[in-house]
Amino acid sequence: MPDSPAKAAAAPPRPARIDPVPLATLLARAGARLIADRPEAADLTVTGATLRAQHVLPGDLFAGLPGARAHGADFSDQALAAGAAAVLTDPSGADRPALRDSPVPVLVHPDPRAALGEIAAWIYGEPSLSLSVLGVTGTSGKTTTSYLVDAGLRAAGRTTGLIGTVETRIAGERLASGFTTPEAPDLQALLAVMLERGVTHVPMEVSSHALALGRVNGTRFAVGAFTNLSQDHLDFHKDMEEYFAAKSLLFDGRSTTEVVVVDSAWGQALLTPQTVTVSIEAGADALWRAADIEATPAGEQTFTLLGPDGRSLAAKIPLPGMFNVANAVLAAAILDSAGIEADAIVAGLASVEVPGRMERVYLGQDFTAVVDYAHKPAAVAQGLDALRARTDGRIITVLGCGGDRDTAKRPMMGEAAVRRSDLLIVTDDNPRSEDPAAIRAAMMAGARAVGPAAGGEVVEIGDRREAIASAVSLARAGDIVLIAGKGHETGQEAQGVVHPFSDRDELEAAIRKRLEVTA
Repeated sequence: MPDSPAKAAAAPPRPARIDPVPLATLLARAGARLIADRPEAADLTVTGATLRAQHVLPGDLFAGLPGARAHGADFSDQALAAGAAAVLTDPSGADRPALRDSPVPVLVHPDPRAALGEIAAWIYGEPSLSLSVLGVTGTSGKTTTSYLVDAGLRAAGRTTGLIGTVETRIAGERLASGFTTPEAPDLQALLAVMLERGVTHVPMEVSSHALALGRVNGTRFAVGAFTNLSQDHLDFHKDMEEYFAAKSLLFDGRSTTEVVVVDSAWGQALLTPQTVTVSIEAGADALWRAADIEATPAGEQTFTLLGPDGRSLAAKIPLPGMFNVANAVLAAAILDSAGIEADAIVAGLASVEVPGRMERVYLGQDFTAVVDYAHKPAAVAQGLDALRARTDGRIITVLGCGGDRDTAKRPMMGEAAVRRSDLLIVTDDNPRSEDPAAIRAAMMAGARAVGPAAGGEVVEIGDRREAIASAVSLARAGDIVLIAGKGHETGQEAQGVVHPFSDRDELEAAIRKRLEVTA
């Protein structure tokens, strides 16, 4: 398959039926002012919204938002040619040449990005009010928790949507997922489509970017949940306090029920008298807890799920690691808050499958091979700790760091991995616009600072395919090979080109080759 440039995002789905919304209603509710007042504005209606000019349909409100590299208002000509009925922008955008003599009404708002979510929700009929949207935020565990919740809902016979990093699903139909949380108008259109197709419940990952940039404004959550917080995204947030402040926006009144893992100071900071609390720490005072946790030889974990009012349930998850027990107990609390019965909760936890999250690849080899999305220092440490508890053999880890992202975590990831591995192979992830050798050097510096007494051997193999093949060739019976960082991803981005690449596929190919040689 040839390499290809990164493509523009495909147009998101829209509902088949939209009741036109008078522009005057949007203008009044949004608190915007009209600067290009056309004679027909009083009778104008809007039937959609988007902030991408290439996705404009006739009758849309086009949002020309300020950006880091360009102003969306500069693309208004393209939007108007496609049939945009009106434009929403800020004072700077309204002053751009493309809008000075606009043939359509121009709505000006001091912060159009913040207003866009509510506006889009009004246009699409406020779909979250008719759905049970279950939002999960936190640094790690969002995807796994969302899948656990989805599994419990489906075990209870509910029709689900799913929105997250790996995929978006509508009543079982899979869509590609471009962002953890879609842009505000895309999200509202998606929720409206889900409602049309009979969806009742929507587990949804909610990223800090989405909260800070207003992507979930206009969405009402039946449940808002918090997993944990550790270093990530400090290329976007200036420090951990700002990062936490973004996460905490999910708990600013937009969630009817708040469910929080309280095993950290960050979780404790979110507590109110009404919070549904979750903990896996021994002796913790929380409404939902786990006891009698045991790992099975097959990699499953059994535990007693303890809930409010003395409830006690025998539970099982097909996932390793204490952090996944925490995810499971959090999912149980979310499901209970959504009115799901106990037997469906237990069945869902036991049946879950999470792509690229501690996903085992087994082709008959005599060692364990695992693909995981861990791409943060804490996630790397937790994943390796979970695997260490499952083997008396060696752990061989293949790990890289992404380019154009938080640079401070690179040496920390190298350190976390080498402390817990017998062999760490530092390789490329998605270098994007950066020099991959410089990214690897930062990881190597963190790994080598540990020293041989406290960590394993570390080598550098830039080519990820070669690194995976090397790890497999070096594995002995009883060892664990972990390919970390990319998980479910099916491409590797470098210098604006996305090369087809799947860790799972490459790991399978390397194992097959080894088995053929030894057959």
